[in-house]
Amino acid sequence: MDIKLIRKKDPKMAVLIETERKRHEETLNLIASENYPSRTVREALSSMFVVKYSEGRPDKRYYGGTRVIDKLETLVEGRVKKVFKINPKKWTVNVQPYSGSPANYAVLRGLLTPGDKIMSLALPHGGHLSQGAKVSLSGQDFKIVNYFVNKKGFLDYKEIERLAKKEKPKLIIAGFSAYPRKIDFKKFGQIAHRIDAYFMADIAHIAGLIIGGVHPSPFPFADVVTFTTHKTIRGPRGAVIICREKLRDKIFPKVFPGIQGGPHNHTICALGIALKEVQTVQFKRYTRQIVKNAKILSKELIKYNFDLISGGTDNHLILIDLTSKGVSGKEAQNLLEEVSIIVNRNSIPYDQRKPFDPSGIRIGTPAATTRGMKEKEMKKIAFWINEVISKHQSNLRIKKAASKRRASLDEIRREVKKLCKKFPLS
Repeated sequence: MDIKLIRKKDPKMAVLIETERKRHEETLNLIASENYPSRTVREALSSMFVVKYSEGRPDKRYYGGTRVIDKLETLVEGRVKKVFKINPKKWTVNVQPYSGSPANYAVLRGLLTPGDKIMSLALPHGGHLSQGAKVSLSGQDFKIVNYFVNKKGFLDYKEIERLAKKEKPKLIIAGFSAYPRKIDFKKFGQIAHRIDAYFMADIAHIAGLIIGGVHPSPFPFADVVTFTTHKTIRGPRGAVIICREKLRDKIFPKVFPGIQGGPHNHTICALGIALKEVQTVQFKRYTRQIVKNAKILSKELIKYNFDLISGGTDNHLILIDLTSKGVSGKEAQNLLEEVSIIVNRNSIPYDQRKPFDPSGIRIGTPAATTRGMKEKEMKKIAFWINEVISKHQSNLRIKKAASKRRASLDEIRREVKKLCKKFPLS
């Protein structure tokens, strides 16, 4: 990015850009759904591909001047098939969805009729808004039957199968935004196909882990797979639909002209570059380190008596129940942000609190791992999280002066910034 040019042409916008850059440089990003794409990916987002309208599919456009766009989109579709090691004759790809929620909605409207029944994980148990939450069109247009994790925080496949046989949904979704364990896609596929239902896997969070070989793949068990491109893949903010060839004509028209117009070709270009990057040995090492970091961070938090949903993690994220710590998710989020540690509040299974101020927080390791942090740094992070939450508990008990608490938080913030400076962004 030519920030000097922006500063010259639009100083106010330049200030915002530079301030946001500085915020990222000086804070520890533990939000599980965020990551840092490479400079190459970011540069592609400002390429001349940002100009072109190209409504339609490759070689079937509604605009002229799309020959290069056709080559671009076809190249990126091919890279999607390559990284997931799928048969190009049996599977087809659409890289046009603007983001994950529209991609999911396009699939629902393509495979189902409004009023049809969908079975998905309940939102407070780790599901996603776009998979049937009441506030989402997916929950308003379709009849939703939820399955749940058990009291230990794990998916119960026998119970899921029992519910599927009872309710007979037309579509079963395995897609999670806050489930810290591996997913058995084969079992989901078997359950769905036994009742003649479609099986959709939303792998938005774990797509990069699947590509890197540290999480099981939904292929060939799913009928359709969706994912976002900016989380563990480290691409731009976009989404992809992969479906069986026989479902192409049902789903793809729901993307365009169904719910969106011309694709964002600069985003597709940047995705193509990210998909080139994930084919390297370095990326595979990166995904292994993501999981190593999450595991050591979870173990350290357990040492400090934090209650982790399911008792740990198999992937990139950790879900923490803060009830025993006497602090809500919103309070913890704000307390940690005061020391430059960024997390998000999150509902937990069987939560007794309201969603806006739930009992938990969700943390993840992809962004910190991108910066180069490893096990040693995870131990420091667990220590700081415990210090912040413990000092808050202590202050509540003995009602110390706010100035003393501030001094303690300032010390932790300085240490966090010192660590971030040691691991600069590209």
